[in-house]
Amino acid sequence: MNRLLERIQKADIRKFRFWIQLFFFVIFVYGGYLAIDLGREIPVFSCGYDREAGGMCYFMPLQHQLARPWDRLFSMASLGVLTAFVTFLLWFVLFNKAWCGYACPLGTMQDWMTALRKRLRIPYSSYSLESFTKLKKIKYIFLAIVILFPLLLGAGLLGGEWRGAFCKMCPGRLITPMFVGDFSQWTIDFSSKTAIFLTAFGIAFTVLFFVGSFVKKRFFCFFCPMSAMHYIFSPFALLRLKKEGDKCTKCGDCYRVCDMQIFDIADDVTSRNILRDDCILCLKCVAACPEEDALHLDIVNMALFRSTRGGFAKRMGFEEGESR
Repeated sequence: MNRLLERIQKADIRKFRFWIQLFFFVIFVYGGYLAIDLGREIPVFSCGYDREAGGMCYFMPLQHQLARPWDRLFSMASLGVLTAFVTFLLWFVLFNKAWCGYACPLGTMQDWMTALRKRLRIPYSSYSLESFTKLKKIKYIFLAIVILFPLLLGAGLLGGEWRGAFCKMCPGRLITPMFVGDFSQWTIDFSSKTAIFLTAFGIAFTVLFFVGSFVKKRFFCFFCPMSAMHYIFSPFALLRLKKEGDKCTKCGDCYRVCDMQIFDIADDVTSRNILRDDCILCLKCVAACPEEDALHLDIVNMALFRSTRGGFAKRMGFEEGESR
C-alpha cells in the first residue's frame, strides 16, 4: 500500500487526468459500440439522446419518474424511484465530485476547448467576485427545474409538453449525439409554444456553451445542476478534499490553478473540509500547493494524494506564467 501511495504522489496529475478523461469519454459517448451499459443512474451528463451512450445521465429517468401522477408516485411505484436514487448515490459516493473533473463528457470537452485556446494563445476571461457569487446560484435554479417541474406535472399543474424540461434545455442533448453522427436534436420543436421555448433555449444554451467554454475555463460547470446535486450529497462520499489551515501561507498558487475560481481554497484557513459546490475535484490545487500536507485528498481518512514542497513544479510541470 505504501508503495502504491508513493507512486500516486509522484504521478503527473495532468497526464493522469487526461487519460482518465479520455477513457470515460469513450465509455460514456461510444460505450454502446462496445456493448457497455452502466445503467440509467450515472452522475454525469452522459446523455440518453446519444443512442450509443455507455450509461445514462440520472436526470433523464429522474424527471420521468417524478412526473408520474401523485397517486402512483406516492405508492409502491416509489420503490422504483428510491432504488434508482440509491443506485445514483452509490455511484456518486465512490468518487464524489471527481465525476465532474474526470468523467463528465461535457467537462472533458470544456477542458479540450481550453487546451485549444491556449494553443492559439488567446487570453481567457475570469469572473469578478461579485459575478462569481451571483452566477454560481444559477445551478440551483436548474436543479429546481429538474425536480420541481416533473412534480408539478404529476400534480396536473403543468402540461405534458413540460415533460423532461431540463433535458430539452441541456446542451448535452445536442452535443453528445453529434459524436455518433446524430444532428437531429439541432431543431426547434414547433408543436407548441412551450416546446418552441424549450428547444430554442436548448440551442441557444448550446451555442453559449461553445462560446463561453472557449473563453472561460469550465464555463458550463458554473451552471450545472448535476454539480449542485453532487454538493448536496458530498458529505456521504468516500473521497474528501481536506485543508490544514495552519500549514497554509496564503500564497495563492492553489487559486491560480483553479479552473473554477474558488476563493476559499486559498483564503479559508479555518475549514478543514474545503470542498465547495463549484469544485470539480480535479486536484490541480493539491498538486500546485508547495506546503507539506496543507491540502490532501483523503479516502476514508487516509491521505491518497497530498501536497508536498516542490510539488507545484515537479508534478504539474508549470513554467513561470503558465499557472493561469
